[in-house]
Amino acid sequence: MKGTAVTAPDPVPRVIDRGDAWSSVPPASHAASRRGRRLGTAIAAGCLAVLLGGCSFADRLIEDEVEEPTIEGFYELPDDVASGDPGTLVRSQEIVGAPDDARAWRVIYHTTDQAGDPVLSSGLVVAPTGSAPDGGRPVVGWGHPTTGTAPDCAPSRWIDPFLLMEGLGDLLDRGFVVAATDYVGGGVDGPNSYLVGATAATAVLDAVRAAQHLPETDAGDDLVTWGHSQGGQAALFAASAASSYAPELEVHGVAVAAPAANLPKLIDAHLDDISGVTIGAYAFAAYAEVYGPTTPGATLESILSPAGVAAVPAMNDLCLATQSTELHDLARPLVGGFMTADPAATEPWATLLAENVPDAVPADLPVFVAQGLADELIDPAETKAYADGLAANGNAVEYVEYPDIDHGAIGYRAVPRLLEWIDALAVPGALN
Repeated sequence: MKGTAVTAPDPVPRVIDRGDAWSSVPPASHAASRRGRRLGTAIAAGCLAVLLGGCSFADRLIEDEVEEPTIEGFYELPDDVASGDPGTLVRSQEIVGAPDDARAWRVIYHTTDQAGDPVLSSGLVVAPTGSAPDGGRPVVGWGHPTTGTAPDCAPSRWIDPFLLMEGLGDLLDRGFVVAATDYVGGGVDGPNSYLVGATAATAVLDAVRAAQHLPETDAGDDLVTWGHSQGGQAALFAASAASSYAPELEVHGVAVAAPAANLPKLIDAHLDDISGVTIGAYAFAAYAEVYGPTTPGATLESILSPAGVAAVPAMNDLCLATQSTELHDLARPLVGGFMTADPAATEPWATLLAENVPDAVPADLPVFVAQGLADELIDPAETKAYADGLAANGNAVEYVEYPDIDHGAIGYRAVPRLLEWIDALAVPGALN
């Protein structure tokens, strides 16, 4: 019912995997080389595939041997890349070993940052094969959870680049094209955009446009945004920005799992633990780079201890998805001595964090929110409060709780209910 948050506890909670405290990928090899990072992610992919009841790990290793010589070169761009409209392609590369009955591409595309300046982003596009409906296929704009901020951490560079695309197979079966951004600064060099909501929004929306520029996808204008954790923030910002930034797209709904929807509360809750150091290292580096030139006081030195400032570059060079042990080895000695003040109560950080809390999405948009009650990163009470706020705004909200599910597993665990919700949207061109 519109304007009501419908809470629907799942009757059969099941832990898929606990993994890292706030990553969807189980801990893996932590070799420092680029090849080691990719192999570490492959091991993680294999583990997760087994947990989810299917394993193409060996196939992906074989396919990676074919692809690897071309992958690194794909992301190496000349300094004088021609300008282009947001969403237009710089280059694309079809991926060996796409999901069954689908084709997939790595893409680099034009987008804009929070100031409206042109930047590049990369990502993945996956599309069903076969005939498309009149009007084109509907699209899911996917925002992945935190993997890291270095270019090597981008999912599109992984041996199994489809690993974090939660619900991918079922969405393809329903006729959706899935457009998955790496975010600006991931995959291809660019400004660090970690938890910068406006830049995340344009990256998501322009990935959808990039999919439309691949004629083989037959991607249309009908869109659902879907994201987990960091990607939940991106999906919400994209849904809010679409009418002004990409008015040709018809957004039918937004779905999120354990979204990073209240950054001041998130940072405040983890001031003195390892998650706070890790999130802070990523977020403060991004905010200092993005906002520092125009915001007095937005420097690392204004909020972090000297030891924290010294550690941030090395931490940002490590990928949470595949190097969490190394990352946490750097973070652990800083617990209790990383920040010199509470950023949620210290300017300019309090204002910057508040600016990156997603606004209420348009009241006519249905919203799906999933939250695990065993989540130790995102406070379930905060997610429930955010869902209630959307309902008060007039949105039709379906809020689903999973009693024994943690932060890493919630995206996968929510997929069956997510699909029911998407089916009920009756998105033009989708197959139920």
